[in-house]
Amino acid sequence: MINKKTTLAALALMCAMGMQAQKHTVSSPDQQLVVDVELTGGKATYLVKYAGKEMIEASPLGLRTNIGDYSQGLSFVEEKTAVIDRHYTLDRSKQSQVDYKANALTLTLQNSRKQKMDVEFRVSDNDIAFRYMVHHPEETGSLRVMEETTGFDFPAQTTTFLCPQSDAMIGWKRTKPSYEEEYKLDAPMSARSQYGHGFTFPCLFKVGEDGWVLVSETGLDSHYCGSHLSDATAGGLYTIAFPMAEENNGNGSVEPAFALPGHTPWRTITVGSTLKPIVETTIPWDNLEPLYEPSIDYKYGRGTWSWIVWQDNSINYDDQVKYIDLLPPWATTSCLSTTGGTPTSARRAWNASPSMHTARASVLSCGTAPAVIGTTLCRVPSTAWTTPSCARRR
Repeated sequence: MINKKTTLAALALMCAMGMQAQKHTVSSPDQQLVVDVELTGGKATYLVKYAGKEMIEASPLGLRTNIGDYSQGLSFVEEKTAVIDRHYTLDRSKQSQVDYKANALTLTLQNSRKQKMDVEFRVSDNDIAFRYMVHHPEETGSLRVMEETTGFDFPAQTTTFLCPQSDAMIGWKRTKPSYEEEYKLDAPMSARSQYGHGFTFPCLFKVGEDGWVLVSETGLDSHYCGSHLSDATAGGLYTIAFPMAEENNGNGSVEPAFALPGHTPWRTITVGSTLKPIVETTIPWDNLEPLYEPSIDYKYGRGTWSWIVWQDNSINYDDQVKYIDLLPPWATTSCLSTTGGTPTSARRAWNASPSMHTARASVLSCGTAPAVIGTTLCRVPSTAWTTPSCARRR
């Protein structure tokens, strides 16, 4: 007969084993950058080390959606690994030929309702990209993400180089947040954001004497919102924050929604002992594919822009004529005209300029239209003008 105490001890051991952390690791090709993913007590976390030093402490992973909670009550289903070796060309950025090599780890987790979600990490030398892929449950074909619990928990010695997220619908032409607030340099993590809404991507952190970390996002499309970081908790944890409800005059929902199966944008982390890897990173493009082929093979050319030098005082007819006259008649070029409204002054200036008849050029008119709050942009040939189309600046 089995002893009752022995049975209870065995059950206690089984429960303890079930509560133990399940650890999964993926490293960069040079083995310097390491990501440890753990599942403990039904919650998933990740930790980042570089050259043996902790750059991001154990930080939460997960989503809370309208169809289920993918942030707690999680259990491990399976693990997949892969090696990524990709070559691509960038003709408008810091590096023309890119060889992207990374090791990938995809963990399939399920919540208490047996709903599955993948957490995919790609780790290259100095860069991490990760995202969530929600599987297609039988009962629904889409979801809304009510909260993304993704966090970035920095060691206590970390200082920050951050741009505060402003209030909504304030500032010039009520266009904020326009992501142009002043950065605070080398500030403590305890410093609250100026407006109380957290911080705009990209976000730079100095982890004492151990190195630097840049946090950002990439791969957004119409199915997901642009995000930012919250203020830090007392322990140094920043989390993903969605737009404020007041943005865009309060129109629309702040929670992203997508069809299933579907995925979130990539969250990116660039790590280095110096700023060199952060300056040189190509992680915004490394894991993206073109959404479409452009109809024109656009080429770089010379251009002029009054506002970048003379600021708001240059938004007048005479100054626009001066800048249009700078266009060389022999070059394919462009003139960016900041008009502060409709492109009337820019149109008159262009028609009055001697350059109009000789320069192979186009004019970019940047301003705002009363019906839509945001930044407008129109590109028209030198022989025709149209009303600028409007797009909300995100």
